[in-house]
Amino acid sequence: QVQLVESGGGLVQPGGSLRLSCTASTRIFASTVMAWYRQAPGKQREMVARQYSTTAPYYLDSVKGRFTISRDNAKRTAYLSMNDLKPEDTGVYYCNLGFQGANYWGQGTQVTVSS
Repeated sequence: QVQLVESGGGLVQPGGSLRLSCTASTRIFASTVMAWYRQAPGKQREMVARQYSTTAPYYLDSVKGRFTISRDNAKRTAYLSMNDLKPEDTGVYYCNLGFQGANYWGQGTQVTVSS
């Protein structure tokens, strides 16, 4: 069973920055697809960014140019760097690991953008 542990959420003012981290327990981390999702109150969960190991990352249109997904395979950790945060970025952020048809989720971390 793969476990994902997230950290880095918090309260930030509009225009601020945060970096989320997601550390995986699996040794095959380098072969996995990593993604970040978010869920705002009363809304469906949506994919924010996704990164395969060999192709360009995908970003939700509303975060392009502001968010960056990255990974450190040696540390088995994925990151989501978020800049110029807006109130509409508020929500619970989840990391997701995909490998050979299986999907695993982190526990979620709250991001609140408010003045």
